[in-house]
Amino acid sequence: MAAKKKTGKSNTSAEELLGYYRDMLLIRRFEEKAGQLYGMGLIGGFCHLYIGQEAVITGIEAVTEEDDKRITSYRDHGHMLACGMDPKGVMAELTGREGGYSKGKGGSMHMFSKEKHFYGGHGIVGAQVPLGAGLAFADKYMGNDRVSFAYFGDGAANQGQVYETFNMASLWKLPVIFVIENNQYAMGTSQQRASSTPDLYTRGAAFGIPGEEVDGMDVLAVKAATEKAVAHCRAGEGPYILEMTTYRYRGHSMSDPAKYRTREEVQKVREERDAIEHVRELILAGNHASEDDLKAIDKEIKAVVNEAADFSRESPEPALEELWTDIYAEA
Repeated sequence: MAAKKKTGKSNTSAEELLGYYRDMLLIRRFEEKAGQLYGMGLIGGFCHLYIGQEAVITGIEAVTEEDDKRITSYRDHGHMLACGMDPKGVMAELTGREGGYSKGKGGSMHMFSKEKHFYGGHGIVGAQVPLGAGLAFADKYMGNDRVSFAYFGDGAANQGQVYETFNMASLWKLPVIFVIENNQYAMGTSQQRASSTPDLYTRGAAFGIPGEEVDGMDVLAVKAATEKAVAHCRAGEGPYILEMTTYRYRGHSMSDPAKYRTREEVQKVREERDAIEHVRELILAGNHASEDDLKAIDKEIKAVVNEAADFSRESPEPALEELWTDIYAEA
């Protein structure tokens, strides 16, 4: 297999394609396992799965550099894995164990990694957007060329604090990329019923923020658009908006039966637009790997996920004294 060989369609190496395939597959298999553990009662509270949206975070993280920052909403497990956080620590946090990233006290929506510059999972709709601008403000103040990524959904795009943030980010030319993960449904309400404007990427126009719509089911399209946005920010030109048109296969959360859409609708997207299948087809068509090679990758990924699940079961629950730790920062 020639690692440097380019595909005819995308000028992307076989090595890169296989990397994207592996990264997206890890997210999907991890989320499938999380869904199983939730059904077994091992994960409590809310649990929002990222299945179907894997190309968005994978394509973006392919462009990031060390010390770039990211902050997102409650549908966050995929973001954690894509930025390099340990699946074992993520799964242990989901199950409320002390081996988790927040010592078992944050759960699905509230875990962080200072090492990987992942600043949460946030449960309040849209609350992470001004925080993301704050991260960018810190970098602007420090005079470095870092970029912050603030992720939010199509539902959060209607929140007032988002537009207050747009104004400040534009006014101060902050190096922040606002990523709208438009998965078509804000909880149970379709975007068509909730938004007066169909094109969410234009929401920054009044503030002088450029934006574009991207096929969020195509990891190569996501990467290309992100490269453009990142160059804009690193050049000191201020914020940028990327509306990633994507789709979630599961309900809003594990407690959502998703009766507001038909099974046929979901199945149609799975069959015609699945992000992982798209890369798989590119790999096979370019003779970059065989069916057996891809099966071996899937087997390897499943082993990683099963190891994470085993670790989450074996890690003890946090001691009662942990209730009183990490509440205040020591000055």
